[in-house]
Amino acid sequence: MSTAFIFPGQGSQHIGMGAELAKAFACAREVFEEVDDALDQKLSAIMWGDDPEALTLTQNAQPALMAVSMAVVRVLANEAGVKISERAAFVAGHSLGEYSALAAAGVFSLADTARLLRLRGEAMQRAVPVGEGAMAALLGLDLAKAREVAQNAAGDDVCEIANDNAPGQVVISGHKPAIDRALEIAKTAGARRAILLPVSAPFHCSLMEPAARTMAGALGKTAMSKPSVPLIANVSARAVRDPGAIREGLVEQVTGTVRWSESVSYLANEGVDTLVELGAGKVLTGLARRINRDLKASAIAAPADIEAFLAAG
Repeated sequence: MSTAFIFPGQGSQHIGMGAELAKAFACAREVFEEVDDALDQKLSAIMWGDDPEALTLTQNAQPALMAVSMAVVRVLANEAGVKISERAAFVAGHSLGEYSALAAAGVFSLADTARLLRLRGEAMQRAVPVGEGAMAALLGLDLAKAREVAQNAAGDDVCEIANDNAPGQVVISGHKPAIDRALEIAKTAGARRAILLPVSAPFHCSLMEPAARTMAGALGKTAMSKPSVPLIANVSARAVRDPGAIREGLVEQVTGTVRWSESVSYLANEGVDTLVELGAGKVLTGLARRINRDLKASAIAAPADIEAFLAAG
């Protein structure tokens, strides 16, 4: 059995995530406390509070999702002896999840990862005034057809492929008028559905260039180690181990396409037969089954999930 550990991105957050882990395991509580200290904010109070809108804010959601993923990583290592460096053939993460994957592989410290994601969230939100950008999911179109729709809708605006999530599930991003045009064009191009997404900014398109510059500066000042296992980078859908190449990929990722479908296919071609999603939700587990039905996929977010994972061997 060859296993890859994968880490979720924005959209998987929900109030209460990580609370069961913190209650059950001291080492998980320590993760949340370390993140709170690094950010000089009680992020855990937002995660376990009663205001979903506060958690959904990009600058909160990104480090919060990473914290849950890393709490799972630490519980597996400390309580069950399951270490990323020993059990994983590869790691990969969807968008911000790439930072979680890198923290799990020892590239960044937990505190630095939290600070980078807080900055990333703030920079992405600042890059485009609220209301000027949008994102939409095109369901039922392949990547080539979705790219054609985006190109036809762009005109003088930006309309680009943000996420290639799975066959028949492509996300576009750009100026709001262009995204609106794409929604109409997609219907005539054979899309099963074309849905405007409830996001606060147009992520993973060229409008995010100011955020990419911010992250280039921050990453250039942040200590990085060689990963204990290879990372499948979002922008290349290939394995990387060189810290310099990883840094370049993280900068490019801000404006570039998340090539998730290709990443999962690459893992399968490299002999991976099992994907384990560490952190909130089961989005990537569901996508894996759509990309390659031969892959075994499961998700770990709570103590019961850890017990099931260990029982399965």
